[in-house]
Amino acid sequence: MKITEVLCQVLRLPKVAAKTDSSQDAVIIRIRTDDGLEGVGEVAAQPEVVKAVIDAPFSHNIACGLRELLVGENPLDTRRLWEKMYRRTMYIGRRAVVVATMGGVDMALWDLKGKYLELPIHQLLGGKQHDRIKAYASILFGADGAATADIGRRWVEAGYRAVKFGWEPMGRSEALDLDLVRGARRGVGDAELLIDAGCVYDRRTALRRAEQYADFGIGWLEEPLSQDDLAGYRWLRDRSPVPIAAGEGECGSAAFKPWIDQEALDVYQVDLARNGFSEAAFIGQRVQEVGARLVNHFYTTGITAAASAHWLATFRDAFLFEDCVEDSPLRHEVTEQRIQAVDGWIEVPEGPGLGITLNEPLIRRYLVSESGG
Repeated sequence: MKITEVLCQVLRLPKVAAKTDSSQDAVIIRIRTDDGLEGVGEVAAQPEVVKAVIDAPFSHNIACGLRELLVGENPLDTRRLWEKMYRRTMYIGRRAVVVATMGGVDMALWDLKGKYLELPIHQLLGGKQHDRIKAYASILFGADGAATADIGRRWVEAGYRAVKFGWEPMGRSEALDLDLVRGARRGVGDAELLIDAGCVYDRRTALRRAEQYADFGIGWLEEPLSQDDLAGYRWLRDRSPVPIAAGEGECGSAAFKPWIDQEALDVYQVDLARNGFSEAAFIGQRVQEVGARLVNHFYTTGITAAASAHWLATFRDAFLFEDCVEDSPLRHEVTEQRIQAVDGWIEVPEGPGLGITLNEPLIRRYLVSESGG
């Protein structure tokens, strides 16, 4: 069996709002073989940049587009293909969007492998330890505390026993920050409350907010600092009265390694659409070895929702699943199956590979760019 085509499809809603919501567009990677199989993956990054990483022609031996490296290969060789892609993109990659794109390719290869072997990916990873995982509704803050409270009530009434609020308008002022968190707690009642600051604080402000938010009983404070401030996270984690979470921006095990080695976080958030299964399996094992907690990061389509459930279910200490609840057709309708929590719990898919089928009419409706070959 050999790879014959690497298809890259960019989807986008007709109107994209100025907010931190990655369910407004999507990039799907489809890997096809000479015996008619197809594996599906996606990447959580700017879609046209991802497409360029796939489409780029050969420049020289360590600066090459991914399609050039994949066509003609055996798709079952997931580890070898990861290492080939990593080495042959050294001058343009090693971190960030190139490795994220490799993660989407890897996701598609594992989906294809599962279909070929007629097994779900969680079984290929060694077996699931959970049939379902408690999910938290992941959503943006409202404009103020009152609006945030209304949002919280909506998702608790939908059955979630944990809700996370994030990003803008947090960070504009201390008064607004406290109003947002106070409103969030009022809205979710006694459900678990998680706060994502969206990288807006310096170290001492972050510590002050952690101390203030502790009064509202939050489960963790996520990304209060720049994603590049490893030393700051280590400093903050040693002083914070609440757990500190981060990691969603990291792509590949090399990026996660210093964070894990220095035990900089309480909760490590791994995005399957930036890491793929091959790297995420290793990252997860290392996080457990240092006694920290592990969750998925996810704010895109049902493709990554399914991938995240397969991966997270294989870890003994899995305790929460991030479930993006944005009202976007790209979030909920890219797959024929609706991969979302019911009554606050996410079920792990059981079909071959990812266990999903793409909704082709929906894809055609929102398709803005496509390349293959």
